[in-house]
Amino acid sequence: MRAAGREAVGTWAGHGLFANNYGTRVGSHLVRRFSNLYGCQWWNPTMICWGLGAFGLGLTGILETNTKEDMGEHAALIVLWGANLASQPNTARHLVAARRRGAHVITIDVRQTEAAAQSDETLIIRPGTDAALALALMHVIVGERLHDAEFVARNTVGFDALAVHVEKYSPAWAAGVTGIAAERIVAFARRYAATKPAMLVLGGSSMHKGSNGWQGARAIGCLPALTGNLGVPGGGFGPRHGAIVHGQGLNNDMVALDRRAPGRYIPNQMPLLTEALLSGEVRVFLLFGTDMLSSYADAGRLAEGLARTDLVVSYDLFMNDTARRFADVVLPATAWLEELGCKSTNTHLYLMPKVLEAAGETRPVGWLLRELARRLDLADFYPWANDEGPLDSILDHPATGHATVAALRAEGGIRALNISHVAHPDLRIPTPS
Repeated sequence: MRAAGREAVGTWAGHGLFANNYGTRVGSHLVRRFSNLYGCQWWNPTMICWGLGAFGLGLTGILETNTKEDMGEHAALIVLWGANLASQPNTARHLVAARRRGAHVITIDVRQTEAAAQSDETLIIRPGTDAALALALMHVIVGERLHDAEFVARNTVGFDALAVHVEKYSPAWAAGVTGIAAERIVAFARRYAATKPAMLVLGGSSMHKGSNGWQGARAIGCLPALTGNLGVPGGGFGPRHGAIVHGQGLNNDMVALDRRAPGRYIPNQMPLLTEALLSGEVRVFLLFGTDMLSSYADAGRLAEGLARTDLVVSYDLFMNDTARRFADVVLPATAWLEELGCKSTNTHLYLMPKVLEAAGETRPVGWLLRELARRLDLADFYPWANDEGPLDSILDHPATGHATVAALRAEGGIRALNISHVAHPDLRIPTPS
């Protein structure tokens, strides 16, 4: 790392590192803190998952969601848009409760999934055509004046431009693109507009993997506001992987973003990262909890880039394909039972005490980064006295009641978060061209 220079060093934290502390992401934050203080390359791994969809939602809609509990208790219509219950198991029992209450459930997906078995109707859509379906829904809702004009006038911008834009995207046009019959699109649009409250539950990453997948999220992001389904119990967007609810938050100061040294940093784009490996701009690559070849776009080019890199280090629980084929050094990681941890959901914190000693030479990621920082003379990388310190720093937020590990331990390891179960409705943001 010294020989290559800090800007030629890259760190990539995969979802395997998040699993130990889902929600709080203490390991990922420590990697980011190290990268900022050291001044090396760091990329946000959400770009391979839900980040692109969130980008689209953030442009024209909201990022916040209503909770699964709110969905189960209040939603009259639930649309599972690419949301397979096998990948969102905590949502399932609340969906079942909503159906028992009489809620109508519609699944939109590219195949029959576990969610379809819990739905009243299923729309099978061609992959990558979600934006077309959303545009056709808006064509019907606006064209038939089914939108909530009062809510739109009070809380949104850009409606007139949107109304003109969707005129040409008829259900007949969308039928040829999506594979869903025009009459079913019309019926779906009318039901969604007429049923209050209606909730959309988007898949965390299922429809954001293809080219321009964020455009689908951008189009879908207009629907709750168009129908006045934001800021109400049982409406808006439902529980989504990676999403937060109104008022939820954690303290991210520990990543030390304000102390990141100026540098020649490569943007958060998959092709640019791959090109940096191929060109030699990144010569040392530190991988944390990731089988990168199985999750990254254009695996062939990525493999070529990894093969050219001077040093690849893999910190992981498993000898995965990336480690087996390209790692020069493999460092064994600890599992969640072997380290202190804390998970955060949209409604609760869960303390995970250490119950097993780490086997062999396995070490927690905090230990690894502390030792690496010591060798690189990053004196203040780890200012905490013990493993509780980073978690206490992350939990120091009003939404958690400024929780600490000690307080959670005293409460039996669980604390309900001080948040709203309903997303905020305000959508007054600039409309992108």
